[in-house]
Amino acid sequence: MTMIEWFIFFLIIQVIHFLGTWKLYIKAGRKSWEAIIPIYNAIVLMKIIKRPTWWVILLFIPIINLLMFPVIWVETVRSFGKYKTIHSILAVVTLGFYSFYLNYIENVTYIEDRSLKSRTELGEWVSSIIFAIIAATLVHTYIMQPYTIPTSSLEKSLLIGDFLFVSKFHYGARTPMTTVAAPMVHDSLPFIGTKSYLQKPQLPYFRIPGFQDIKRNEIVVFSWPVDTVQRFFDTSNIHIKKPIDKKSNYVKRCVAIPGDSLEIRQGYIYINGEKTVLPDRAKTQYMHKVVTKGQQLSGTTLKRYGVTEGRNFGEYYSLNLTDENAAKLKNNPLIKSVTKQLTPSGTYNSRVFPHNEQYPWSDDNYGPIYIPEAGKTVALNSESLPFYKRIIEVYENNNLTVNGNEIFINGKVATEYTFKQNYYWMMGDNRHNSEDARYWGYVPFDHVVGKPVFIWFSWDTNGEGITEKIRWDRVFTTVHGEGKPVSYLYYFLGVLVLWFGYSTYRKRKREEE
Repeated sequence: MTMIEWFIFFLIIQVIHFLGTWKLYIKAGRKSWEAIIPIYNAIVLMKIIKRPTWWVILLFIPIINLLMFPVIWVETVRSFGKYKTIHSILAVVTLGFYSFYLNYIENVTYIEDRSLKSRTELGEWVSSIIFAIIAATLVHTYIMQPYTIPTSSLEKSLLIGDFLFVSKFHYGARTPMTTVAAPMVHDSLPFIGTKSYLQKPQLPYFRIPGFQDIKRNEIVVFSWPVDTVQRFFDTSNIHIKKPIDKKSNYVKRCVAIPGDSLEIRQGYIYINGEKTVLPDRAKTQYMHKVVTKGQQLSGTTLKRYGVTEGRNFGEYYSLNLTDENAAKLKNNPLIKSVTKQLTPSGTYNSRVFPHNEQYPWSDDNYGPIYIPEAGKTVALNSESLPFYKRIIEVYENNNLTVNGNEIFINGKVATEYTFKQNYYWMMGDNRHNSEDARYWGYVPFDHVVGKPVFIWFSWDTNGEGITEKIRWDRVFTTVHGEGKPVSYLYYFLGVLVLWFGYSTYRKRKREEE
């Protein structure tokens, strides 16, 4: 929906609210016209139901408002003496239209001194649970989101089984575009696996201003731009078109930012002609062909050289190694040779973006390629179109057609194009086992979710027993930074003990008073 369509929809809602409540406003000692003025009518309604004015803000926050509306409907009918469970149920299942019955048919009386405390223990529990969900959804959507590392694409920096907190406020929280969705879940409902949202209506893209830009080589969580699978890791052939905020979340390293020129030579990244120097925590890995002198390599030996992925083909091993570990392994007396498995330059791979034979690129020898920047203009022709076609059509919502050598955008001949937003190039450190931008191209800024900041837990499924499965050295460590990650677990436990002791002390003092 466009902004104009949403404005019209908003006005219709105001009219419906007025028609269903104006008599109730009068019975509560207010004026009938107060029920139709947008926003002000909500402020007045909060006074009528004896609830804080700041609740009005929650009514305008996407997803949060879906939880708040039923609360307001129930509070409204209770303010006019309808306390029974059946009345609350009617208020919710009729989507608030039960107020029309109270407004025009039943002669209700406003309860001026209504108690806000639930009349039953069950009601108290329900109320607490609802507001706990609202608070959690607010934090999850706009401040900090939990995330689990499902693949090894950032192996060494982030491991499979790491549980992260992803900051929404560093780059600015993206407000939900999907207006009707289950809270605190992504694209599918737990256990039953069905869609957790409705495709329509959709809000226009909007992002709350952040306090930093995405920096080169930072790890970023984003919505996978080309996601059309029904669910993450779906193996079926069912494909659907997803809203941006319901696409599968990926986590990669942003190796190039808007305005950069990126090239990959023999597996190494070059930005603007200079070889990239990654943070010291980043450990780039490549597949190597390892030939032994006839002996089998033990698990202890492989672990010593940091091998987390590999296969034994009898005559040789295919092992995932950093350059440093490959050099060390080469000096092992059991090893005959260690060869990095790189695809030579000039080899065309149809899986590689932009999927065009004009560009015989591979995952190890790639580019150069320009990373689009908002406001910058590029020439459009048969050579450049493969790079920018999806940007123009899908990410920036234009109608693009090609007739011979002529390119038309929105019905007009176009020889150049100006980008509307910034784009980024996301890659995994595990170079030969990462589904990244080399295969599907640019990541638009409107697809950016947030910045991973903290590993609060880490679980190794290959460990033996609970103590070995928990990676204690990774619990409560930061994602970014220099040097070996330091665990802040004991600091957290110390603060927790102090808080618990202080709370117990205050409780005892109140009881004594």
